[in-house]
Amino acid sequence: MKLNYQTEKDEKAYYLHIQGDLIGDEVGPKLVEIVSDAIQEGAKTFVVNLSEVRYISSSGIGLLITMLTKMRNVGGEVYLTAPSEHVKKLLIITKLNNIFTVFDSVEDFQAKN
Repeated sequence: MKLNYQTEKDEKAYYLHIQGDLIGDEVGPKLVEIVSDAIQEGAKTFVVNLSEVRYISSSGIGLLITMLTKMRNVGGEVYLTAPSEHVKKLLIITKLNNIFTVFDSVEDFQAKN
């Protein structure tokens, strides 16, 4: 399934809503560029909404880690929201659930920040 995405921002964060399979294909560099652009605009909080992501490959995991590294290098943070059960299991297996803060939904993130 092809990857699609939308971005938005509010006073709390920049948001990246992803639909499809996160496999780090040709869209990957564009997603990292979105994080870089947000950093240039002064962003410190970046939220990746995974509610419509069915599958993440090892390259997709690398993309998430690259985004996190870029944000942390400027004192920022990347949060993941609404992972499916499959994606949650992947985060646990790879121990990324210890590296990323994961919220049940975008609304849950907004309520706690």
